[in-house]
Amino acid sequence: MGNRKKTAIIVAGGSGSRMQSAIPKQFMDLAGKPVLYHTITAFTEAYPDIEIVLVLPEQHISYVNSVLQAFDNVPAITMVRGGETRFHSVKNGLQQVKGDGVVFVHDGVRPLVSPALIRTCYEAAFSHGSAIPVIDMKDSIREINGEHNRAVDRECFRIVQTPQTFVSSLILPAFEQPYDPLFTDEATVVEHFGHFVHLVQGEESNLKITRPLDLLLAKAFLDLRG
Repeated sequence: MGNRKKTAIIVAGGSGSRMQSAIPKQFMDLAGKPVLYHTITAFTEAYPDIEIVLVLPEQHISYVNSVLQAFDNVPAITMVRGGETRFHSVKNGLQQVKGDGVVFVHDGVRPLVSPALIRTCYEAAFSHGSAIPVIDMKDSIREINGEHNRAVDRECFRIVQTPQTFVSSLILPAFEQPYDPLFTDEATVVEHFGHFVHLVQGEESNLKITRPLDLLLAKAFLDLRG
């Protein structure tokens, strides 16, 4: 099972606007290394033979050198230009996937994903066709409908993370569908194509860095890992 071809499509299309920074958030410093360095390293530690496809806006390609210079041994990385939406960016990345295998699609700004979770997603996708990491909701939530609102049972909901993981024979044809604005992630694309998705337990530390506080939290988690 571990010998099946593996491809990680890392989507790194964010800007630094909410981080109050001119530097795109995926290239900002986290514990002395760019955020993307930590993201890529998690996948290469999980599977040294994995192929990395980095999808990013053309104007951000000049930043990639700062990431590559952080590695002692630079992994093989294919760079692909992003598209108008996440769907189109992932579709561009999927063009690099040839033959049967397992495909991970991961947010570049989730640098704390553990190699253990990556391996869990791989094994579940191999068995079920897909693996979507999720975590429980801890807060009370309410549904808003116009001027009205009502409490809903949080046990019926989960927070979705990445890497969203699929066998290539499932995700590749799903992304041949016409784009729909309801495609918010890869799971929605695959569901729309007629497949159920399989959920696995995610990690609280697998946070998405979007605001300055998130960078501080990520640093704290790294410190705890030692």
